[in-house]
Amino acid sequence: MEREAMEFDVLIVGGGPAGLAAAIRLKQLNAETTVCLIEKGAEIGAHILSGAIMDPRALNELIPDWQAQDAPLETLVSEDRFVLLSEKGGLQLPNWLLPGCFVNHGNYIISLGNLCRWLAQQAEALGVEIYPGFAGAEILYNPDQSVKGVATGDMGVGHDGQHTAAYQPGMELHAKYTLFAEGCRGHLGKQLEQKFNLRNGADPQVYAIGIKELWEIKPEQHVKGLVMHTAGWPLTADTYGGSFCYHYGNNLVAIGYVVGLAYSNPYLSPFEEFQRYKTHPKISPMLEGGKRISYGARAIAAGGLQAMPKLIFPGGALLGDDAGLFNGSRIKGSHTAIKSGMLVAEAVSEALGAARSHDELTTYPQKLRESWLFEELHKARNFKPWMSKGLHLGSLMFGMDQILFRGKAPWTLHLSADHLKLKKAADCTPIDYPKPDGVISFDRLSSVFLSNTNHEENQPCHLQLKDPEVPIKINLALYDAPEQRYCPAGVYEILRDEAGNNPHLQINAQNCVHCKTCDIKDPTQNINWVVPQGGEGPVYPGM
Repeated sequence: MEREAMEFDVLIVGGGPAGLAAAIRLKQLNAETTVCLIEKGAEIGAHILSGAIMDPRALNELIPDWQAQDAPLETLVSEDRFVLLSEKGGLQLPNWLLPGCFVNHGNYIISLGNLCRWLAQQAEALGVEIYPGFAGAEILYNPDQSVKGVATGDMGVGHDGQHTAAYQPGMELHAKYTLFAEGCRGHLGKQLEQKFNLRNGADPQVYAIGIKELWEIKPEQHVKGLVMHTAGWPLTADTYGGSFCYHYGNNLVAIGYVVGLAYSNPYLSPFEEFQRYKTHPKISPMLEGGKRISYGARAIAAGGLQAMPKLIFPGGALLGDDAGLFNGSRIKGSHTAIKSGMLVAEAVSEALGAARSHDELTTYPQKLRESWLFEELHKARNFKPWMSKGLHLGSLMFGMDQILFRGKAPWTLHLSADHLKLKKAADCTPIDYPKPDGVISFDRLSSVFLSNTNHEENQPCHLQLKDPEVPIKINLALYDAPEQRYCPAGVYEILRDEAGNNPHLQINAQNCVHCKTCDIKDPTQNINWVVPQGGEGPVYPGM
């Protein structure tokens, strides 16, 4: 069956803050510009997961009257706490010791998913066509190899690759410029980096996994506006990571854990570290008697400026987390995503006004370099490299970087890829994680249930193995199958026969919460994450 095609001035792939900001800004600049935005989630916000503390700076520029428009920024930060945890206790650092990046005065505790839903309403009111449930599955090219647009995924394809009775071909969406705002480790963005050599001259991108739960706690435990971060226990000092705990709304607490994916021990499980963290005597009393409402996980592109790829190619651009524009030192990316969307929209609008199409948007990186966004990322550029050297040395050196040099140290440190960092299992000590109690700590499957994740089982597996023998011959043999532990959703299992022999890898793709950790951390880069059928995956309420 031949695919239908639709034509637009601008196509945006991804309905997060970057893509929605670009759509809004394009319409603000020229109401006649035709703009289409597609989103792989079942609704806008369905796949959005973040802490989240929001700096309103970019939103002030995009929609200055956002308060009058009832934007869901309701809880101002009232207090910052930073605590160094030991196994049984903790030390709260005085705020005057903290670098400015940890100060959240004037910021808001929000649900980023709810903000994206509100941004989508603003975009649609301006005439943007938004199509949730449509995943960008394939990049389309013109004869000169400039990007022509994307094709959405076919529907109704069976697990054997054959068309079922429900088969419907995807649709081709063509545009003069296509903007990729898929979020961290976008699967089309990854292809574009390879085709156009966008990473030439850049460091490898490095990542963390963020795991989050939303709780409703007892009113007497709630401190509205409190922002607390911790470092230290349960992670060892040589592993980058820490927690966040944000009190907002009506007795709500967003609590989560971030673990850098450069860790070396293959027995480490970010999910189990998070569950163990919640049992700490300074954390568990807050949660006792409360109710866990939701769960999710997402990778975070944390490399900063030196890991940023070239942003443009003929016919389009990368923006937001597809471009790695997260500020790791501030643990914030929504304001940087919105600003990048505005900047690329201005470059596209200028190009369309000059009757150009499918060329390189050279003014976009120029505009970024001249903006406060570049200045902020440049100031934070050494955060992840320093912290990768361990909690104590990293904290000391980054503190000097920020306090003494004010982010303008005459050096830039460099990065190496996360998947190269795992040591052999024989050289590491297994970690004995406690069993979940079902009250404060939980198992993976009950957690995935709260993410509302769903995938049609009769479809090709969206977690592709380049070589089906690698999981047993290399991953199991050398690293004791780390995919069983770094996946926060129980997707990967090593199964054996009744005698305990003949191991094989089972992929429970229906559990996948689209965090992309497997695509990043697999030691041989044998796992390739691609989009499943549109609309599938998690549906995060209020995350």
